[in-house]
Amino acid sequence: MYETILAATDGSEPAHRAVDHALDLASTFDADLHVIYVVDTRRYGESMLTDSETAVADLEAQAMDLLRDTEARADIAVTTEIRNGRPHDQIDAYAEEIDADLLVIGNRGLGAGSEIGSTAERVVRYVDRPVITA
Repeated sequence: MYETILAATDGSEPAHRAVDHALDLASTFDADLHVIYVVDTRRYGESMLTDSETAVADLEAQAMDLLRDTEARADIAVTTEIRNGRPHDQIDAYAEEIDADLLVIGNRGLGAGSEIGSTAERVVRYVDRPVITA
């Protein structure tokens, strides 16, 4: 049913649930699993990050640690990707590149609140492929 699954993470609890769900689905369907982390340059001030290679490097190092942890927990091969920019745009672009059959994303990210998060909402609304939120 699914050949290529893309999970997005930001390190939040909902993202951990989404990645765990994606791992289960990929194992069940013998699908390729990709996990993406997008350094949200809007969250930290795009102009600040553009001028500060150190800040971007630190955020990318945190992302790499998170993705390595995901690989270590998996009993299947996981392809990881780190991108910078607007999360929903980068998730969509990477899904297109790998021709993902399914996206799995947390229903909320690092921001507070009980409603669906803005990134999850944008992915559900604008990405032209099936999406599961966890």
